Amino acid sequence: MADPTLYLFDGNNLLHAGPFQERRELTDALASFVAVRGARGVLVWDGAGADTEIGPLSVRHAPHADTLLERLAAEHREREAVLLVSSDLALLGTVGQEVRKRASADFAGELGQPSHEEGARQQIADALDADTRAKLEQLRRGG
Repeated sequence: MADPTLYLFDGNNLLHAGPFQERRELTDALASFVAVRGARGVLVWDGAGADTEIGPLSVRHAPHADTLLERLAAEHREREAVLLVSSDLALLGTVGQEVRKRASADFAGELGQPSHEEGARQQIADALDADTRAKLEQLRRGG
């Protein structure tokens, strides 16, 4: 069953709260997170950059990420379930009671953990040739 939640991610806040070394690593983890759940997400970074779509994850840039996150929460909170991932207390206090909130460190800690573990097993990627892996990666990114 698809998750009807719109996830709003405070990029810089989440990057510094978790084990991620670079933006790309976090972006890929969040793209997989929303895709697996059948949800949608918006990752907002402070500063300039190219806005992109990676499957159901929109990656946006804004001079002030908090302002864009507040606006997105206000635009969607009455029509759908919204969950904001940030530890910025000012931002969390301004998005309204209708918006669920999650601390960045808590979310990042769970994002990096597998939800199910079994004994040693072969990864599907290990059994695929490079061309097939590249095609699957392209599909995962919405292309």
